[in-house]
Amino acid sequence: MAITDPIGDLLARIRNGQVRGMAKVTSPNSRQRVRVLDVLQAEGFIRGYAEVEVKGHRELEIELKYHEGQPVIRELKRISTPGRRVYAGVKDLKPHRQGLGVSIVSTPQGVMTDTAAREKNVGGEILCQVF
Repeated sequence: MAITDPIGDLLARIRNGQVRGMAKVTSPNSRQRVRVLDVLQAEGFIRGYAEVEVKGHRELEIELKYHEGQPVIRELKRISTPGRRVYAGVKDLKPHRQGLGVSIVSTPQGVMTDTAAREKNVGGEILCQVF
């Protein structure tokens, strides 16, 4: 079964895992997913991830993070979808939730947060917003 929106699938797996209170969730491996997970880990929204091999396929095992029994990620929202791409220039990248949230942006210099994109003076495709 082909997945048409790999980032949306990754975000849904993380959301569903947190609703169930799971410590770890798995997702198929791809470079784009790894880049998004790198940003989530650097910002402290997940504990970490590891690449594992399951039945000949490489998968990502993502360790979810909780604080006092509640998920650290309160809201995980997909912005740019395959049917509707959302691009923003550096001047259009505004802080999410007055700077408490993070927008993950795919730029020509790599996947990064909106803050890092503003510092490097680059725009790109807004993949998702995390709070």
